[in-house]
Amino acid sequence: MKALHIKETPTTPKINLNPETEIFEMIGKSLPTNSIEFYEPVFDWANEFFYSIDAPADMTLDFKLDYYNTSSSKQIAKLFRIIENSPTSENIIVNWFYDEDDIDMLEAGERFGKLLNINFEFSVNEE
Repeated sequence: MKALHIKETPTTPKINLNPETEIFEMIGKSLPTNSIEFYEPVFDWANEFFYSIDAPADMTLDFKLDYYNTSSSKQIAKLFRIIENSPTSENIIVNWFYDEDDIDMLEAGERFGKLLNINFEFSVNEE
């Protein structure tokens, strides 16, 4: 399966979903003008990948978001629902990174973790 790479901009995150290198990450800010349109290729990729026979038994997704707006939150939740409903969801770990002084981002990740049947781990950004 092909990788999905979306370059970071001042209002959109870097998205790197690469089965070959086993790097699955979302980094930066998410404030796109049209979040539904921005995240559509991510959903298409996720629906194809997570439901294919090529999906790895175990995988980790890194979320290193500095900030996201309400419309992005809905799209991120939709992505997590795709993952949650996939056949290997119990073997998927979401690493939710946050800045040490950004309690709001930690609490946002904790809310996702409580609402979803996905394994969340929380780490302070080292960068």
